[in-house]
Amino acid sequence: MKIYSTRHGQTEYNRTDTILGTTDIELNEIGISQAHELADTICKLGNIDIIIASPMKRALKTAQIVAETIGKEIIADDRLREWDYGRYEGKTRFTEGFAENKLNFGVRMGNSGESLLQLSHRVYSALDDIIEKYNEKNVLIVSHGGVCRVIETYFNDMSTETFAGWFMGNCQLLEYDI
Repeated sequence: MKIYSTRHGQTEYNRTDTILGTTDIELNEIGISQAHELADTICKLGNIDIIIASPMKRALKTAQIVAETIGKEIIADDRLREWDYGRYEGKTRFTEGFAENKLNFGVRMGNSGESLLQLSHRVYSALDDIIEKYNEKNVLIVSHGGVCRVIETYFNDMSTETFAGWFMGNCQLLEYDI
């Protein structure tokens, strides 16, 4: 079994370094183009059996473009939605306290959002279920930057500092062998 993980295509929030968690916005033109390039890459791989995606618009649209290209259906899983960044939502990535808050795994983001522990619990739960249910298949997961970061920790050890600085590009594709 292989799990492929990707982040949705670019949005206007991504383009302007605005924190994007629970705000449900569409891809911009660059993001749509990135999703088509991702679809071509995945088509060349030729081995995806199942696509599982966050139900948020930006991830679902990315997944739909891939699904149409390779002729697969999408399973939406709410556990793959983006991290709730609380009061940081919609602010610049350089807002005071945002980077530091990522280091405090037991503290809710922006005091009202989701802690890293909560995010990890739901993402790890989704991964456990995917591996158990689809252990004979190759799965593409289409999600978000924060979720991709947690997926990386599921497969590879990561220090807190490395975690806080780890970045997944829009439509970047990572492969994990199970």
